[in-house]
Amino acid sequence: MSDRWDPAAFKERVDGVLRGFLAEEGEHLLAVDPDLAPVAEQVRRAAGHGKRLRAAFCHWGWRAAGQPDSEALLRAAASMELVHAAAVVHDDLIDDSPLRHGLPTAHHALRVPLRGRPDARHAARSLALLVGDLLMSLAGQLFATSGLPAAYLARARPLWAALARELIAGECLEILHTGTRPDTEVSLRVIRYKTAKYTVEQPLLMGGLLAGAAPRLRQGLSAYGLPLGEAFQLRDDLLGLFGDPDRTGKASLDDIRAHRPTALLAETWKAADAAQRERLRLVLGRRDLDEGDLTRVRALMRDVRAPERIERMIGARVEEATRALDELDLPPRTRHALAALASSATDRLH
Repeated sequence: MSDRWDPAAFKERVDGVLRGFLAEEGEHLLAVDPDLAPVAEQVRRAAGHGKRLRAAFCHWGWRAAGQPDSEALLRAAASMELVHAAAVVHDDLIDDSPLRHGLPTAHHALRVPLRGRPDARHAARSLALLVGDLLMSLAGQLFATSGLPAAYLARARPLWAALARELIAGECLEILHTGTRPDTEVSLRVIRYKTAKYTVEQPLLMGGLLAGAAPRLRQGLSAYGLPLGEAFQLRDDLLGLFGDPDRTGKASLDDIRAHRPTALLAETWKAADAAQRERLRLVLGRRDLDEGDLTRVRALMRDVRAPERIERMIGARVEEATRALDELDLPPRTRHALAALASSATDRLH
């Protein structure tokens, strides 16, 4: 097994673990009853896309503590992707998003086998909720059966509880603040708990804890991971409205239609004058928006330089993460990989 960091090869390895594991779980569902086929299909599809950043950060948290590459660690790292898959199913359900990666989301796809049934929409949403719950359970199962020694797994167990708690807290905060007056500090708090921590910081710490990392190393990994995770989501905010839907796989107006508490909207609101705020009020939360509305919203945001403000926030956080990385005593290969991941996580088009 090569010790050279190859992101594409690593992704293939993680994909292979997830395909095999989810295919087996799908077969277990079918063994209960063949009528579960649509649910089993959604379980198998759940982790079919992604850059595998969370698994990569877990891997390099492990390597940062001096541990070698390991197939058992790879399985544990892949469990981070199932956490993400569960969060995506629930997030799409909460937001009623029709598309993810250009494909129907779980609660939309599950309407097909229910076509013609009374209240098929509600039934499909209920099935999707259960798929998301199952995926979170399967994340814990894949982690626990990774093949790592029980003593290693025990070191990381408390972080699992914190990860689940903070992820749900972030989702709840977004729901509580959706439709309210835009506020940058609120948006950044949502970003931190809904996305940033479980995308970068917690996978890094999970790998570090599994490897027996000392407290000082764990503190350094957090100092690198948290601002980088925030920068990752700030980039998503920008891509959500200004990105190419063919690349992002999502509708550009979703955040405006739902009046979500994004930092991009908050910075727009803060910089807008009374007339511009009134124009925003007329579109926020409306489901009937079209391409003309998208053009006007983008123009307004550019007029107040909101995208530039978000770019500066991204840059400041990447710089903070890079400084923290420079202060860590890491093997050269690990330092290089984490620097490359900081770039790929924030300088992207989808």
